[in-house]
Amino acid sequence: MTDFDAIDALLANTRTPAHLPPAEQRRALRQALNLTRTQVAQTLGVSPSTIGGWETGRDPSGETREKYAYFLTAAQEKLRTQNETPAHPETAPTTEHPTPTPPTNEDTPLPTPHPCVLCGAPATDQVEGYPQHLNPEDCTHPTPPHPEQTPTPTAPPTHQQPPTPRRPPQNQPRTPDLIARAVHEALAAHHGDTQAATAELQRRAIPDAMALLDTCRIGARYDIVGHPPLPDILRKKSAHGADEVWEARPHWTRLDPPPTPHEVTALDINGAYLSALKTHLPLGALEYSTGNVHSRRRAGIHLITPPEWDHHPYLPNPLGNREEPGPVWVTEPTLRLLQRLATEQYGPLCDPPVIHESFTSGATEQLFEKFRQALRDAREKAITEEDEVTLEYVKSMYSKFVSTMGESNFNRALYRPDWMHIIRSQAFVNLWLKAHKAHTAGLTVMRVMGTDELHIAGNWRQVFTEGRGVTQVKIKDVYTPETSRQ
Repeated sequence: MTDFDAIDALLANTRTPAHLPPAEQRRALRQALNLTRTQVAQTLGVSPSTIGGWETGRDPSGETREKYAYFLTAAQEKLRTQNETPAHPETAPTTEHPTPTPPTNEDTPLPTPHPCVLCGAPATDQVEGYPQHLNPEDCTHPTPPHPEQTPTPTAPPTHQQPPTPRRPPQNQPRTPDLIARAVHEALAAHHGDTQAATAELQRRAIPDAMALLDTCRIGARYDIVGHPPLPDILRKKSAHGADEVWEARPHWTRLDPPPTPHEVTALDINGAYLSALKTHLPLGALEYSTGNVHSRRRAGIHLITPPEWDHHPYLPNPLGNREEPGPVWVTEPTLRLLQRLATEQYGPLCDPPVIHESFTSGATEQLFEKFRQALRDAREKAITEEDEVTLEYVKSMYSKFVSTMGESNFNRALYRPDWMHIIRSQAFVNLWLKAHKAHTAGLTVMRVMGTDELHIAGNWRQVFTEGRGVTQVKIKDVYTPETSRQ
């Protein structure tokens, strides 16, 4: 075989990569067929977050690209067939996915109900232009069909109205119990070895958290894997460096102990990151503004001149241990805490911060609420049943979800550094508020550290409840401080 023959053979075996439509069309095709990312992901053998990445600009390669291209081509053909089937004049279907209301700067009732940006159910209010339920109890996902009850596809329907999902039996959970299933499979794979099963579950915590998040958001209209443009202050200065946002992590120790020795109890705040998932998160792309103005319906990051703090001897600075003077970029939870402390309800403890610049968008506290509730319920059940495997698994899921958001290979599609900063800052704010609660109850706050460490001198049980629940605290240590500094 000559060199030329080898070249001819090589060229004969080459294949042109399968054509893929633009990213926005990929998502539109899936939604037009009333399919979730999870359903498509399971069929193609990838993760739901991978589908989300393909729908925001990334392209698959190799055999996976061929499969995805085949799915998209078939989806186009199915929709074309449906569109060519005339509907009865009196039963012409309305658009299942109406065009979302464009964002505005007004918070007004809607003249007609629109699908909620979070759950898809009809809503009569809008927040910064996004249709949304103002009452969290009204914000519920449609009931998805159980995987075993999904009907087998038959001939194309005679109109575009998708079939109504079949409601599972009343004793069946609204979403599959992915956590219990994963624990059962891990224990079975390791023949009941709880240590090995726990180690495996902790290793897969991030992709499993993303799969749970995707399941909890079935029916949601706002795609959380979109990558809106980021301001430069949210971009890292180097591969292992940091951006310009200050999270206000506390690192404070009281310098003067009580005049008479008291036992100090080091308390561990349970589920700090889990509780912090309930925070005001910006829904869309961040918009730039200037001036000392703040809307409670928006959230983001703000350049502020922080107020002076005159309470260092007995309470930590809400801004953390920052020593550099001048303006600083802070997150929404930090700004709201400083504004709250400047009100009469708190003394006030300080002057209000001065806002110079902001990057914000219409906000909601409900974005991760069903995800948080699923993790909380699994955690509480594990505590009740003394199931340490599930407890450690769930803890890894929510802690790694927050600490690696957008930076792991498994959650890269969820790249929102503003959300990560805001959630972590909310955990720090929650800890500071617990320290303030102890102080106002007459206890001596000795130390406040990180997300979950609070040291108290005095009868702390009059303020906090001991236990392993999310709203309770655990004892880490009990000690007697020295009466004088070394």
